[in-house]
Amino acid sequence: MLLGIDVGGTHTDAVLIHDKGIAAAFKVPTNHDNLMESIDAVLDKVCADVDPASVERVNLSTTLTTNAIVEGKTDPVAVLVAGGPGVDPAHFKLCPDFHVLSGSTDHRGNTVASLNKTELNDAAQACAAKGIRAYAVVGKFSPRNPSLEQSMADAVAPAADVVTMGHELTGRLNFPRRIATAYFNSAAWGMFDGFARAISSSLKARGIEAKVNILKADGGTMPLSLARRHPVESILSGPAASVMGIISMCDIALDSIILDIGGTTTDIAVFASGAPLMEMDGISIGSHPTLVRALLTQSIGVGGDSALSVLGDEIHVGPRRLGPSLAQGGEHPTLIDAFIYLGQSDMGDVQRSKEQFKAFATQRSIRPETLAQRAVDRAVDIIVTASRQLVKTINSKPVYTIHELLEDARIVPKKVYVMGGPAKVFKEPLFKAFKLTIAVPEHHGVANAVGAALTRTTHNVELFADTERLRMHIPSIGLSKTIERDYDLDEAVRDARTQLLNHLRQEGIPSREENTEITHASSFNMIDGSHLAGRNIRVKCQIKPGILHRYKNLLGRLC
Repeated sequence: MLLGIDVGGTHTDAVLIHDKGIAAAFKVPTNHDNLMESIDAVLDKVCADVDPASVERVNLSTTLTTNAIVEGKTDPVAVLVAGGPGVDPAHFKLCPDFHVLSGSTDHRGNTVASLNKTELNDAAQACAAKGIRAYAVVGKFSPRNPSLEQSMADAVAPAADVVTMGHELTGRLNFPRRIATAYFNSAAWGMFDGFARAISSSLKARGIEAKVNILKADGGTMPLSLARRHPVESILSGPAASVMGIISMCDIALDSIILDIGGTTTDIAVFASGAPLMEMDGISIGSHPTLVRALLTQSIGVGGDSALSVLGDEIHVGPRRLGPSLAQGGEHPTLIDAFIYLGQSDMGDVQRSKEQFKAFATQRSIRPETLAQRAVDRAVDIIVTASRQLVKTINSKPVYTIHELLEDARIVPKKVYVMGGPAKVFKEPLFKAFKLTIAVPEHHGVANAVGAALTRTTHNVELFADTERLRMHIPSIGLSKTIERDYDLDEAVRDARTQLLNHLRQEGIPSREENTEITHASSFNMIDGSHLAGRNIRVKCQIKPGILHRYKNLLGRLC
């Protein structure tokens, strides 16, 4: 049996899934000051319902990393970079302790200039003197040769709790994005490591001896052990769970808009011909582009518990959440209370909601019916406008799905899928605004937890080969080996697939070759004078995001 847990902005949901579908579902309020309290509460419900020994796998989607970065609750980080000729790395400074060191590697991985040991040791000692325990070290062409990063890491290791080396996160180049990715990974490490230890302890205390995975931004999962090394990959796991939830629940074939309406926010995604879109270059965290691959989503500050306010003639919905609805014991009217007053929802204490909603409206010299209707109209308008703008933005640039680049594609949504706790009450007003078919899955309230439970593990590698130097290496898994001079692109493709699958098996992750795909393969001749000196080969291979093979029979049956 699979256990999926989604720690959302308002509720923490859990589902138990077996081969025939959803066996049980649970929901508790999310305590943002102590997420483990919410997870413990939902685990207690699970263990009261089933034998803990029957749980064979736990997949968790959490807002932890996202919230820590957005709220500035991460650890201080020292960044050491070696760039060499070209743009000054200081232009990409993210923190006060940012040290640009001498030393460089060229685009083929040759060490052009070694690190200055005195300069490196001075930087390491200065950071240690400030008590810094988290470090990120990045070299310009480190995916081609990580030796400079390793030397920097060795210098700071005695004073460090964590050292993120850029080449371990990704084999892609793009020096500025790699700096930002390594920085945020180290910044989030301490908080995530404590959380991971608490999760393991909590599960063990309840007798759940299962594999534990964390949902990633790209719609896949990674083992908790890997997430502890690469916590930055878990950012935006909530929106990713939304996308994977709708994939597992509904058989989507058309261009579509996906709305996950929670208590605090609405996450928007777009499907092209039934496939979710990807941020292939990587998401931005604040104003800093990274190399974290992610499903393309957008979050807006409108949800069922969005607070209502009246300023003059203007009715505002969100982006603040001041607690639960009046119907759930809150002290401030929310969007759900507006639906209740209009007779479109019966969630919670309807009488209390209506009485206090009416008093709120009367104090502001507005009829409660008018306030309720205008609040609903305003919320729907915000959601529809944001959805259409996202589609417009997507249509202005190349479109990547989880499977491929769609050449000259133009997305024209034909259907809207809505999930989340308030999904049903939004169905009719969204239909009137979009003028499109609106689908609400049967288990819409726990769709994210379903998506988390059923998602398979994803991973990717990037292989580099230089037949002149007779070397092939895959930086992200630490592989380097000698090759023959006649090594070619076909061999590189086979090696990338084989090494990716071998690496996952070593991590205890069963993977199928049919789920691998080559996303890039190129070979360039290197000429010395008039002679062929060798070939420069690059191959990228990934496990595609998707649903666990064993549970594919459920696809489209949970809608």
